[in-house]
Amino acid sequence: MNLTIKTLTGDELQHHLPDVASLRIRVFADFPYLYDGTMDDEEIYLAKFAAIEGAIIVACHDGEKIVGAATGGPLIGQMTEFSDPLKHAGFDCSEIFYCGESVLLPDYRGHGVGHRFFDERENQARRLMLKRSCFLSVIRLHDHPARPGDYSPLDAFWRKRGYAPLDGLTATFPWKEHSTDEEVDNQLQYWMRDL
Repeated sequence: MNLTIKTLTGDELQHHLPDVASLRIRVFADFPYLYDGTMDDEEIYLAKFAAIEGAIIVACHDGEKIVGAATGGPLIGQMTEFSDPLKHAGFDCSEIFYCGESVLLPDYRGHGVGHRFFDERENQARRLMLKRSCFLSVIRLHDHPARPGDYSPLDAFWRKRGYAPLDGLTATFPWKEHSTDEEVDNQLQYWMRDL
C-alpha cells in the first residue's frame, strides 16, 4: 500500500471527475447510502460542484489508482437543497465551507485517510477566510433492514474532529436506492464546527 494524498483544483480537478464519479457509485452503494447511481447522474452532480469557485477534491491514490476522494467548497454556490435549511435557520452561508462527500474503498480505511480528508478541506476553508465548516450525514433507523450487523456509524470520529450535530436541523435530498424504482427523499443531518 503506497498511499498519497493530493488536493486537486482547476484543470486537475476536472481531469479526475470521472474517477471520482465511479468511486462514489461504488462506495455509496453500501449502507447507509444505498445509492443506485449512474455515471450520467454523477457527472452532472460533480460538474455543478466543480464549477464553484474555491471547490477542491482531496484525492487518495494507491500508486496511480484513486482509492478515495473527498469534496469540499464554499456553501455559497452549492445546491440550494444543502444551503437553504441553514439560511432559513439564520446562518450566514457566506461564512460556511461545505465538506461534501468522502468516499474510501474498504481496504484503505483505518489508516488516517479520513483525518487527512478533513484536514485538507478545513485548510481550504481557512484559506478562503471562512468561519465554519459543515457536512451532512444520511439518517437511517437503527433497525433499517439493510443495516449490516457490523455497521459502526462515524459519529465518534466526527465528534473527535470537533463537529457536532445541529439538533433538529436537516436537509432533504432525493436519490434512487437499490430497492426502489424511482428517487426517494432522504433526510440528512447537519454537522458543524467553528474554524
